[in-house]
Amino acid sequence: MIRATQAGWTKQVGFQAILSGLMAISAASAQAEEYLSGIEWPKPVMVTPGAENSLPPSDAVVLFDGKDMSAWQNGENWLVENGEAVVGKGQIVSKAKFGDCQVHIEWSAPNPPQGEGQGCGNSGLFLMGTYEIQILDSYSSKTYPDGQAGAIYKQTPPLVNAMRPPGEWNTYDIIWTRPRFAADGSLESPAAITAIHNGVLVLNHFELLGDTPYHRPAAYKKHADRLPLSIQDHGNPVRFRNIWVRDLKPRGGKRVRPAFIRNNQTGKETDVK
Repeated sequence: MIRATQAGWTKQVGFQAILSGLMAISAASAQAEEYLSGIEWPKPVMVTPGAENSLPPSDAVVLFDGKDMSAWQNGENWLVENGEAVVGKGQIVSKAKFGDCQVHIEWSAPNPPQGEGQGCGNSGLFLMGTYEIQILDSYSSKTYPDGQAGAIYKQTPPLVNAMRPPGEWNTYDIIWTRPRFAADGSLESPAAITAIHNGVLVLNHFELLGDTPYHRPAAYKKHADRLPLSIQDHGNPVRFRNIWVRDLKPRGGKRVRPAFIRNNQTGKETDVK
């Protein structure tokens, strides 16, 4: 019985070895042919991440590092203390202008909470000075869903409420795609935003309906391809720290020939039609 079992086991091992060999030959045959797009891409530029995920990478434009508000118009009217900027008199507008970009900003609602609804820890980050993602104490105060923290104001609520308690720090990491306009001023493609609030996805490539006013429906109006960011003064002492932006630019590959398949054994190349 043992011998039979051993013999059966030996046959099984032999079969498995043959099968593995056939699979290896098949894999090698498949790898002999390689698809190539025919596009010559520039080598991606090396970017050094910040020592911590929230710190600016090497190619970022730093708008606030805890020292001063010199990167902002009207920044002199906001208070800087303990490495934090506190909303002062009037909105601030970045001196640098941006189009498609990645934005990192950290903010903290007042503690203890002050006010109710839209009067509780209210500010706002305006992409291109026009399109607002709401900043609000949505932890301790109730308001309308498309006006709470993480909302595109008056257009969509966030997917979830990812707020931390008042006095703790919230983080927005934003990927912004600017709107495109034709020469005649008509809209070619809308703006889109992806936003992560405290590590939680709250806006997933949401396409904006236009600007974000309080008193009328959203609408698009042709504007420059690059415009400043702005942060709102809504009369609440919201605090900010660690604000930086990265320009997002197309890779700009150049087609040097049609896409093709190369046989890596024979060197033969066949264009893909």
